[in-house]
Amino acid sequence: MALLWLLSCLALAGFARAALPESAWGRGARRGGLGARADCGVPAITPVIRGYNRIVNGEPAVPGSWPWQVSLQRYNGFHFCGGSLISENWVVTAAHCGVRKTDTVVVGAYDQDAPGPDQQKLTIEKVFKNPKFNMLTIHDDITLIKLATPAQLSDRVSPVCLPKATDEFPGGMTCVTTGWGLTDSSASHTPAVLQQVALPLLTNAQCKEFWGFRIREVMVCAGADGASSCMGDSGGPLVCQKDGAWNLVGIVSWGSSTCDTQTPGVYARVTKLRDWIDSILEAN
Repeated sequence: MALLWLLSCLALAGFARAALPESAWGRGARRGGLGARADCGVPAITPVIRGYNRIVNGEPAVPGSWPWQVSLQRYNGFHFCGGSLISENWVVTAAHCGVRKTDTVVVGAYDQDAPGPDQQKLTIEKVFKNPKFNMLTIHDDITLIKLATPAQLSDRVSPVCLPKATDEFPGGMTCVTTGWGLTDSSASHTPAVLQQVALPLLTNAQCKEFWGFRIREVMVCAGADGASSCMGDSGGPLVCQKDGAWNLVGIVSWGSSTCDTQTPGVYARVTKLRDWIDSILEAN
C-alpha cells in the first residue's frame, strides 16, 4: 500500500492543483544545534489549536501562526509538497517529494489562492537528498534544500527548532501537523488556506500493530484517533512543543492511501536523522 502511495505521490507533480491523484499524500528555552538560536520555534503569532480536528475535514490555521511552513511549488504555482524552514538559508522536506533545483520555495504563504504581502518566492541553490533513502522501504525520507537567497525573517517567517538527537518525545504526547493537503481523500481540490491538526504520537510498538515490519526506528507515527494527514501534506512538519518552543519531530512521509483516520500516519523521525542534517549543514 505504501509503495503504491509513494509512486502516486511522485506522479502528483504532473497534475494541476485541481486534479490530484487519489492515492498519494505524504503530503520556552530554545535548544540544540540550530535550535540554540534565540529565534526558533516560538511563533510571533500564537497558534490556536482547537483539539483533535482533522486536516481531513479539518481546521484552518491562524494566518502566520506556523511561520516555518513552506510550500514547494512547480510550474505555475502548483503546490506539490510541504517543508519546514530551519534557518534563513535552509529548508527540510521529504526525499520522496523529488525536489528539483528548478522548483520554487515559498515561505510566508497562507492562502494559496490569494498570496499576501508576507509571501516570499525563493530559488534553490542545491538539493541534498539523503543517500540512504530507499523508495522500497521508505527509510531516511529526508531532503535538505539550500536556498539561493536567504529568507527574510519576520513575524510570519521564522524557523522551527531542530530537536537534539538525544531528545525524547513519548507516545501519547500531543503534537501538530500542518499543510495544504486534501481535506477529503476523495476530493479533487486541495484547500486554499493552510490547515492544522493536533495528533497524538504513537510508540513504534503501537504503530507496528498497524504497519508491522515496515516501521523502523528512523520513523515516528502519529494519529489513528480520527485525524490524519492527507494528499499534498508530504514533506511538511510534525511539531511538538518542548521547553516552550516547537521542535520539528517528524517529516510527513507515508501512510494510508485513503487517508484513513483510524490508521496512523508515518513521519521521518528527525532525532534519528540529526547527525546527517548536521553533517550537511557543516559542509555547506
